[in-house]
Parts: sequence; structure tokens; C-alpha cells
Amino acid sequence: MSTFPIGTPGQPWNTQEKAQWLAQVTIKRSYQQEVLTKLAPLASRFEQVQYGALAYDADKYPLFAFKTKHWDSSKKTILVTGGVHGYETSGVHGAIQFLATKAEHYSQYFNIAVAPCVSPWGYETINRWNPYAVDPNRSFYADSPANEAAAVMAFVASLGEVYAHIDLHETTDTDELEFRPALSARDGKDYEKGVIPDGFYLVGDSDNPTPDFQKAIIESVAKVTHIAPDDDGQLIGVDIEQFGVINYPTKKLGLCAGMTNNHYNTTTEVYPDSPLVNDQECNDAQVAAITGGLDYILTQLNLI
Repeated sequence: MSTFPIGTPGQPWNTQEKAQWLAQVTIKRSYQQEVLTKLAPLASRFEQVQYGALAYDADKYPLFAFKTKHWDSSKKTILVTGGVHGYETSGVHGAIQFLATKAEHYSQYFNIAVAPCVSPWGYETINRWNPYAVDPNRSFYADSPANEAAAVMAFVASLGEVYAHIDLHETTDTDELEFRPALSARDGKDYEKGVIPDGFYLVGDSDNPTPDFQKAIIESVAKVTHIAPDDDGQLIGVDIEQFGVINYPTKKLGLCAGMTNNHYNTTTEVYPDSPLVNDQECNDAQVAAITGGLDYILTQLNLI
């Protein structure tokens, strides 16, 4: 039985209860200072695109993406997204680190577009939802209820065909301590405690699982950090497809990784609360996931 302090057990939240939830949310860090200041120096090295701004505070929350220069229609297009869940810190900073250190190298082979912080309000409040208690990463579909998802989908539509999409996430202890209990309360359901995997894992697409692509990413990340062991053949309650990999129906669930009809996609899951890692290693793991995936694609396309 849910014991979340907002709402009535067994009854989904109404507008009043969502407002009650929002009233207790506070700003904990700065999108301007921690994200935009790191993006500013990249504007001269890439094509910077402001693809929108969050409607609830457009001045405070502009939305930026970066495209490699010399965009070439003969090249495959790679999409990297971070910060769809704003509280998942290495998703944002891993995307920025990839831009700063690796994207230009891979631009000789690919067009690359990176949206480093899809949910800046979530980043500042260290939150999974947006201010309306909507999860952007369940909202990637037509007429999306999430401003964050709708804005980045419109930008991605401008890119043409996306060949591969890597969406950078984390699974944190707060998933069980805070966010899943809140989700159960919001939806009027009983909360059932889960297990947070200690280590990195991937969520592939059950409709397009690409196991060799996923394996290549796991092998790349394993050089940087530890891969999550399974829990009796499962990770987060889902049967493993292979070591470190589970699959979800990305389009059916409205996940970011399912927003395009790509050949390859994956969602990374870093575990930043492990005693075995630090913040930099989490960022490095995200970069290793991207480069591992790109190196695999290069071999498949006979480009190296």
C-alpha cells in the first residue's frame, strides 16, 4: 500500500494534488551555471540550434541542440539525447563531454546531432517529471503532453532520417526512494518495491533489439565501469536479453529512444550511486557507450 504523503491511496491524483506536489518542489541547481556555461564554448565548433524553450519559463529554459558542421545528406545521421529525465546528471554531462571530446572526430563519417538537456526544469529541480507531473520519457508520441518531448521531436523531425539514436539515462537510488513511490501515488496504485541494479546496463528496443549493437556498447563501457549483474535473470524486473541488456517496446511506451524509425537505438542506464564509481566515471561511461555504438556501426558500414 502506498504511503506517499500526497493523495488518497487507491485514487489517481487530481489537479489539486498535482499542484500540491509541485508546491513542494524546489530549485536545487542551476541550468544556466552548470549546463549553458558548458555549452557556450561549443557554439563555435558546431552549429548551435535553439529549437525551443519551455513554455512555463521561456527565458530561463531555452532548449539547445548541436549539429556537426558540413552536414552531408550522403552521411548517416546519429542522434544523441541527454537529460530527458533531468535528474539523471551524467546523461546531460556525458552528452556535453561527447560533444567536447569525440563528436568532431566522428563527424568525418556521420552527421551528428546532440540535444544535451531535454528537460532543464527537471535538471534544476532534480526531478523525473515536468511541472505538470508528466514524465517526458513516456511522452514521445503525437500531441505529446510534455513540452520537453514535443519540442525535441519537432527538432528531430527537421533532421531527416535518423540512422541511430543513443539516449543517455541513469538509474538512481531515488528511483525507489522517491520517484516510483510518487508514480504509484499519482496513478492511484500500490507501490511495489523494486531492485536498483549496481552497475551499467542498456535498454534496447524489443521491436528492434539489435543484440550485436548492444553487446558492442556493453563491451566498450566495461572498459570504463562495471556492468550490472542480473538479479535471477532479470534487471529492474525485466528478463535480460544478454549480459547487461534488457529490452522494452520503446514506441509503445512513448520512450525517447523510440521517437524515430531508426536502424539502431539504445537507452543507457548508469548507476551513479554505486560506491565503485564517481561522477567523472559516470560521464565517461556515457561517452564510452556512444563511441562503442558508433564504432560498431562504422564496421557494419565498412567505413573503417
